[in-house]
Amino acid sequence: MDSFLDIQRKKADADSKFIDCNGFRVHYKRYGSGKPPFIVLLHGSFLSIRSWRDVAVPLAENATVLAFDRPAFGLTSRPVPSRSNAARYSPEAQSDLVVALMDKLGMDRAVIVGNSTGGTLALLTALRHPRRVQGLVLVGAMIYSGYANSEVPAVMKPFMKAMSPVFSRLMKVIITKLYDKNIRGFWHVKSRLSDETLAAFRNDFMVGDWSRGFWELFLETHRLYFNRRVSSAWAPSLVVTGEHDLTVKTEESFRLARELPRAELLVIPDCAHLPQEEQPAAFVAGVKKFVEKLV
Repeated sequence: MDSFLDIQRKKADADSKFIDCNGFRVHYKRYGSGKPPFIVLLHGSFLSIRSWRDVAVPLAENATVLAFDRPAFGLTSRPVPSRSNAARYSPEAQSDLVVALMDKLGMDRAVIVGNSTGGTLALLTALRHPRRVQGLVLVGAMIYSGYANSEVPAVMKPFMKAMSPVFSRLMKVIITKLYDKNIRGFWHVKSRLSDETLAAFRNDFMVGDWSRGFWELFLETHRLYFNRRVSSAWAPSLVVTGEHDLTVKTEESFRLARELPRAELLVIPDCAHLPQEEQPAAFVAGVKKFVEKLV
């Protein structure tokens, strides 16, 4: 069986890059001149860097754009945490990874763009590292539901950790069975997601011992209590929602725009949970307009 390093080499694109950071070998791509403003793109769960394929280059026309595969996804490594391994999958560790990557790649401050659970991490990064976040773009962000409001019971966690090989195999069976239906549910017009693109996303996700990596991420899920913390996020923010988003209901994004101290709202018509996929031109226009105000 190929090592993960071998898999990375075989599956990498011509513009793929890799960097060791906080215990992970992170797969990333960088676009633009290398000068500010800097934009960091955080994809949602079950997806990959591929989710930004139609918007990264246009966004980099007047900026430098960094997109990377989050831990447990894409071609970023999936090490099992241990005493000798710094890799951690908690939301806090993932937000710290964003800043650590910025440090390694020479980005002092950045506009953090997060979709779905990537939006969860974008907001958490702004709360944990406010001086490093120039602005936030929260796209169908899970703030009051889903990933941000779920928790593995503390009393069960030791048992679940001990049984990780069994539970990760069970999770593999379930996710494999439901993957295509789940991903199609992110789209408003299902036909816009071609079979080829769906297969590519599946291949991005199901790499190596992917179910064990996802299980480690799942084990570290806990409530982030954003309902108490949103008002502390002072970075200028753009809250984006697809008009037909059912994964993170539009009402949640409306609430987020109301409760963030310095937020504006953008509703993109004729799309659902992934505006950057279904309506890339409208998405790029909205984000560019927002970023221009910050410069």
